[in-house]
Amino acid sequence: MPAAGPTARLRRLGIEACQQPVAYLRGDSAVCKSEGFGSRSRLELWHGGRCVTATLNVLLHGAGLALLEPDEIGLSEAAWRALGAADGAALRLRHAAPPPSFSAVRGKIHGRPFGADAAARIVGDVAAGRYADIELAALVAACSGQRLDAAETAALSSAMVDAGQRLRWDAPVVADKHCVGGLPGNRTTLLVVPIVAACGVLIPKTSSRAITSPAGTADTMETLAPVALDLPALRRVLEREGGCVAWGGTMALSPVDDMLIRVERPLGLDSDGLMVASILSKKVAAGATHVLIDMPVGRTAKVRSPEEAGALARRLSAVARHFGLKLAVQLTDGAQPVGRGIGPALEARDVLAVLRGEPGAPDDLRRRALLLAGGVLELAGRAAPGAGLALAAATLAGGAAWTKFQAICAAQGGMREPPRARYTRAVCAAHAGTVVAVDNRVLARVARLAGAPGAPAAGLEFHAPLGTPVAVGQPLLTLHAESPGELAYALAYAESQDNLVTIAASA
Repeated sequence: MPAAGPTARLRRLGIEACQQPVAYLRGDSAVCKSEGFGSRSRLELWHGGRCVTATLNVLLHGAGLALLEPDEIGLSEAAWRALGAADGAALRLRHAAPPPSFSAVRGKIHGRPFGADAAARIVGDVAAGRYADIELAALVAACSGQRLDAAETAALSSAMVDAGQRLRWDAPVVADKHCVGGLPGNRTTLLVVPIVAACGVLIPKTSSRAITSPAGTADTMETLAPVALDLPALRRVLEREGGCVAWGGTMALSPVDDMLIRVERPLGLDSDGLMVASILSKKVAAGATHVLIDMPVGRTAKVRSPEEAGALARRLSAVARHFGLKLAVQLTDGAQPVGRGIGPALEARDVLAVLRGEPGAPDDLRRRALLLAGGVLELAGRAAPGAGLALAAATLAGGAAWTKFQAICAAQGGMREPPRARYTRAVCAAHAGTVVAVDNRVLARVARLAGAPGAPAAGLEFHAPLGTPVAVGQPLLTLHAESPGELAYALAYAESQDNLVTIAASA
């Protein structure tokens, strides 16, 4: 803690500022006037030996001034959690120095590549919270498109691994599976994990929550069992069952990746280099040795063409070799959603239907999960080349995968039934014909407007896969929401989108 500098009394304001550390001071406070603090200033906040760098917002008049006393500093939830101090604690404040590594970001903007040392310095400063969002945005822009070569991607990936916790397992083969994303309802992980674990392959699956999608794997699993496991709990589950589906956020695996994604997604900037660094840093940090990548390819998926898929697969393979990972890439159909449900609980119901072998279970989800599980079993050496699909199918059909999934849920804290939404409404076809195209991105947005993933039961059921003949008034999808307002909002948006489901008139 710095020996000198002004102090202020901490006030927890209960403001969630998009996971950002934010501080609030009155503009008429002595500390603002004496130190020249202004709105958007970067402050170091110290309590004991802990420090957080926060962006300042200044309260100027009226109701804003009433939030704080002149000698208080308000903190967002992220800043409060980082400091771990109680209300009324004395914080010492000072201007934060500009992050020294940002010169390397400027150099990258002007065409100079990152070296390993520069990548490590940048990631270290980001991990320490020294980059404001505007500087993170500049970093993302500098790395966008094809601006990172394989060496830079590997250096960035290594630095991201080193910045967080790294798990190690006492097994020669540790399997993992990851989907590049962009496809609603593609919840194959909850099927792959129990199939692979039931076949005796260790698969400690740590997954993310949704950022801009209607559901992440962790969101869907959380409707069935607890996912916020700490490392000792995770190890107990793995020792007992050989597999898990846990939220990676509790274990600080490649935490810089989460910081970059939070800024990257709203900007809409794509980068093969950042995507590869994101995927592989998480896999290496989770202790994987053998990784299968599911890469959906389609017009409205994240990867839109075979050419893009080939380039991304080559980048993934090159960086995997840098880490000594055994990696395989499986190209899959990204033209339309997988399964019927889009949203945490609805996707969970699809998974349960497949695991239980119910007659109406979505066959496309079952087939895709078996393909990927078979690929993992072959990659891990549990099945001979070409024999993985049959082994996976037998494991699912014989009930071993369902038994294993129940056991994993029990080990993670107990299995539960996913919730159901209070309000539903169908969106129906305006004219007859055959479904010839589906916009994955618009469908995902409709599900989010209905409340997913914040309301776990919200989202939509999709009834019109490609090739479906439809009549006038036939339901194309059914919205699920927890409030009438969200239902109405999602319905209005869905009905305004001509390209949500494209129906060609029958000849």
